[in-house]
Amino acid sequence: MNEKITMRGKTLNGHVVKFKAAKTATVEWEIVVRNKKYQRNYKKRNKISVHVPENIEIAEGDLVEIQECRPISKSKKFIITKKIEKKK
Repeated sequence: MNEKITMRGKTLNGHVVKFKAAKTATVEWEIVVRNKKYQRNYKKRNKISVHVPENIEIAEGDLVEIQECRPISKSKKFIITKKIEKKK
């Protein structure tokens, strides 16, 4: 990719769930939400398609940092900025 992609907005950490398409991976992260009525916590998961730059080597199960950017395609609005941890 010759042009520079500017980063803006949210920064998230998540695990790579699927990496089969070229330059596209699916990242999933968990958030804990509080239910006010029943005073309980529960977990929610979100999945999103992200762009994988050519200089970053990833595999399924890796922990990565993603950041919001301009829309790259119909479904990709995030890009992987760095790999935090390898798959265990």
